[in-house]
Amino acid sequence: MTDLAASAPVMAETASAVDASAAVATQAAAPELGFTHFIAQTDAVGQGLFAILVIMSLVSWALIVTKGVSLFLRQRRSKTFLDFFWNATSLESVQHEIATHGVHEPFAHLTAHAMHAQAHHARFGAAKLEEAGSAQDFLTRTIKKVLDEDTMRMESGLSVLATIGATAPFVGLFGTVWGVYHALLAIGATGAGTLDKVAGPVGEALIMTGVGLAVAIPAVMGYNWLTRSNRVWGARLDAFAFELFTFLSTGQTLKTSSEQEAGNGAAANVRAIKPGSAA
Repeated sequence: MTDLAASAPVMAETASAVDASAAVATQAAAPELGFTHFIAQTDAVGQGLFAILVIMSLVSWALIVTKGVSLFLRQRRSKTFLDFFWNATSLESVQHEIATHGVHEPFAHLTAHAMHAQAHHARFGAAKLEEAGSAQDFLTRTIKKVLDEDTMRMESGLSVLATIGATAPFVGLFGTVWGVYHALLAIGATGAGTLDKVAGPVGEALIMTGVGLAVAIPAVMGYNWLTRSNRVWGARLDAFAFELFTFLSTGQTLKTSSEQEAGNGAAANVRAIKPGSAA
């Protein structure tokens, strides 16, 4: 009896060691599941879908960054030009500023083309079919053409962002479906249909859906942000085009008659739209 009682703790420790060794062996035999394992085990279709999502993400972020930087520079340069324009004493000084520093934003671009169109029509008249009509007609067509060009330039690349935002989730979902299909085939071939054998491969396949959403969400947010910014700048550019057309066609600003009489009835070439300002 004494020998049996003494050997009981030893047997318990031996059993615990055997169980621990079996657990370690089981963990070593079980594959390490995760994103890397999924990409390594999937076929060419799954890897191709993942590569497509990576390319979509790179393209969308490149567009967001470049468009964002361009928007920031356009805002700063436009503010500088508009401050100079509304405080200029004449259109000649505006023309000299453009000729000296060049055109780097939509407002200066519109002003340069409009002033060139007015001077060209005054010098050569309607020499060609595209110049037919009065000076105001030619100026109107030129401003409309420049507005369309600037709008197209600001909106370039946005359709790519919209396409990525709309299709990336479905590309990821297709990758998930493809991965689940192959995981179930592999499980069926081994005959092990328990939950622990099914949950790992199926959970790995769901990673592709997450990747698709990770690609789509920034693209959609960037598209909405850039679209709204372009819409705001387009409205400001339209309003400026109307003022510029008035300056070039009539030689005066949109002031009341009393304000013009206060300026001795002389219409200035350019007047800043500020209370009590005069050329």
